[in-house]
Amino acid sequence: MPERCYFCKVEKNDEYVILVNSRDEETGVMPKLEAHEKALLHRAFSVFILNGKGEVMLQQRAAGKYHSPNLWTNACCSHQRLGESNVDAGKRRLQEEMGFRTELEELFSFIYKAPFDNGLTEHEYDHVLLGYYDGEPVLNPREAADWKWMRPEDIKKDMEEHPTRYTVWFRIIFKRFYEHILQK
Repeated sequence: MPERCYFCKVEKNDEYVILVNSRDEETGVMPKLEAHEKALLHRAFSVFILNGKGEVMLQQRAAGKYHSPNLWTNACCSHQRLGESNVDAGKRRLQEEMGFRTELEELFSFIYKAPFDNGLTEHEYDHVLLGYYDGEPVLNPREAADWKWMRPEDIKKDMEEHPTRYTVWFRIIFKRFYEHILQK
């Protein structure tokens, strides 16, 4: 019997996610929407951008996004493509969504699960990346409606007072990110 190849039929640019186990080992691929419908664990990344003042770049998701439209979140999030490193994926998506490039480093990774009202669930092995940038982004309007800089302590306070302004995953990730930057 021939060996099963999960990856043989997938083109690098298809909208697929990489399924993983709890050790971030690849177990297969699946169309992105199907993985979110089935709440299967898959690889993802979240990019945080700080400026020289220590402020965090926030993105307001575009109104046309299939989940979490118009909510505030970190600079960008997405999924790695086959054969793409976490950092290269973050740089690619940052350029696609926010129109700029910068060096990124991986801070930490963790697993989270967040259901949405529309029946989809994010169940991700998330790699959190950090970069620095002092310019203004050039937004892709299909991805982002607006952007702003905010001090981490102001985000924390606003998130406590108005949690529904922010994406579910950002509320989860920001707590860990905030603790991480306080330790530096």
